[in-house]
Amino acid sequence: MFLDFGNRLNLEAQTFRIELGRWMCRCNLSYELLNANECGSRIGGMKEHYFDDLKVGDRFKSETQNVTEKQLIEFAHKFDPQMFHLSRKAAERTIFKGLIASGWHTAAMTMRLFVRTLNFAEGAIGLGVDELRWPNVVRPGDVLTVETEIVDVRPSRSRPNYGIIRLRNVTTNQRGEVVQTMLASAMVPRRLKDNRTTDTLTTGQAI
Repeated sequence: MFLDFGNRLNLEAQTFRIELGRWMCRCNLSYELLNANECGSRIGGMKEHYFDDLKVGDRFKSETQNVTEKQLIEFAHKFDPQMFHLSRKAAERTIFKGLIASGWHTAAMTMRLFVRTLNFAEGAIGLGVDELRWPNVVRPGDVLTVETEIVDVRPSRSRPNYGIIRLRNVTTNQRGEVVQTMLASAMVPRRLKDNRTTDTLTTGQAI
């Protein structure tokens, strides 16, 4: 019985991921789990970043993302169907006094801006989010920007070809109001070294 329940949860999670991926493709959003064949070329013309390129204190500022009412409502219909995300008229009767984006939509748009800016070579593998806050709402017509700071870096002990980074993302609107803060960790590929260099690192002998 418990095995069947676990299988159902896994199936539902997989279905959610696929639906979210399709929605992001239609809205031109990038997401780390999407297959490049679905959305085409990932990020063209931007410098790729490996773990070796990053150091504590590095800061990056993204391009901007316009928030449209159509995208806001479409996301809510699929993933967060609450009245203040779905209907302008109904939202006016709530404490928000108007239509607002789901926090998860804000997180998805932040993800798009973040991955386009850092453009991790071979992608970054999310390890977890330690903190996620939405201090102000996002409304149709807002223009979002993400600033990323690298707060910690360390080589992976179990996977020598990867490093672990800890980062802080701050998402703001066109008025400079903070709409999301996030503290998270990710595993990022290192530049592959040739056999000669690898042997030197392993044996400690000079070349």
